[in-house]
Amino acid sequence: MTTPNPLSPAERDPRKPRPKTGVVLPVVLTLLVQAMVSMSVVAIPVFMPVAAGELNVPASYVGIFMSLIYLGATVFAPVSGYFIDRFGPIGVSQICLVLCALGLGGVSIPSLPMMVIGTLIMGIGYGPVTPASSHLLVRTTPFSMMSTVFSIKQTGVPLGGAIAGAVVPHLVLFCGWEMSALWVAACSLILAVFLHPYRKRFDTEHPNRSRLSWSTAVAPVKMTMLHQDLRRLAVASFFFSTMQLCLISFLVTYLIEAIEMTLVQAGFLLSAAQASGIIGRIVWGAFADRWVKPRRMLGVLGMAMTAGALAAALFSPQWPYPAILIACALFGAVAIGWNGVYLAEVARVAKPEQAGMATGGTLFFTFLGILLGLPAFSLVVETTGSYPLGFVMVAVATLACGVVLSFSRTPR
Repeated sequence: MTTPNPLSPAERDPRKPRPKTGVVLPVVLTLLVQAMVSMSVVAIPVFMPVAAGELNVPASYVGIFMSLIYLGATVFAPVSGYFIDRFGPIGVSQICLVLCALGLGGVSIPSLPMMVIGTLIMGIGYGPVTPASSHLLVRTTPFSMMSTVFSIKQTGVPLGGAIAGAVVPHLVLFCGWEMSALWVAACSLILAVFLHPYRKRFDTEHPNRSRLSWSTAVAPVKMTMLHQDLRRLAVASFFFSTMQLCLISFLVTYLIEAIEMTLVQAGFLLSAAQASGIIGRIVWGAFADRWVKPRRMLGVLGMAMTAGALAAALFSPQWPYPAILIACALFGAVAIGWNGVYLAEVARVAKPEQAGMATGGTLFFTFLGILLGLPAFSLVVETTGSYPLGFVMVAVATLACGVVLSFSRTPR
């Protein structure tokens, strides 16, 4: 028995009009949410070099804590569509912000069990954020602007990371890492309250009152596995996300331990990488809408990630600070800048009403790459004492994905 293709081209006519609710406000709201949850997550690797001393664990264990966040995200991303149908994209975004705040509250307690619980709670909140925003934006964005709009929204991820890299080190010096976590949590709660008036405008679909079942939970993953285009994108995102989070999670610790920088110097370089990711997401999205096929654009970015990782592997205390700054900025532009093109391409091959479901299904593999990749990177560092070797190993995988995507047939 064959399974019908749920995303056939005949069912996703690009000429089909979108609801006339405007593009700007949905982009702004989803960007704010994305930035806030990103700041919450990136705050952990920023203050981890200081927190590790109180917890009596190596700073490289940041990979373990980050993987716990993505464990929660991996489990809950595939069921995001169910909760979006039930509570609406804005309602789900509010819930996610509250969960991230609660998780940071747990992380602020200097105890390994509480950090484990806190990071898992943050992951539960992190997983549904992107599917919720995709569900809203696909209903309000013209088809010809999908890559650009989704890329603008996804700049919230490096924007939040850049804010964390620039602000959190100073908060740590001023009030300690525990209070720093609580300040970030407070900002997340404030944004959740700010979003509430917009539920009447955007959470307008009839809520789904059915119960969550096993078949509902696995349907997005099954959709991804059965659909060739989604499957290819999901596999690439597995390794791209590993590269992105290795850069975000280990750069500060790597620069402090191996390159002998201060926390503020290393935090600024992380902020620079994140800021370049903001620019990269917009530029690559515009390229994918106008000049380069999105699939091929992703392939080029995969190969560029390899070059950035190899450059990072060559860092040494003898490198001038400006040279490392330029290398981190270029690395961040590609390793952090790919997501908007990827998510827009996922939404393109899905029917508008299935955008959240398709995004959740592919993000299962995206988050799985982080869940498995970060501990693997930590293991390599702990057993060999070499951060460069870890970067080189991930670079080989992104190179292979980049080559495959660059030379694969594309639907448009």
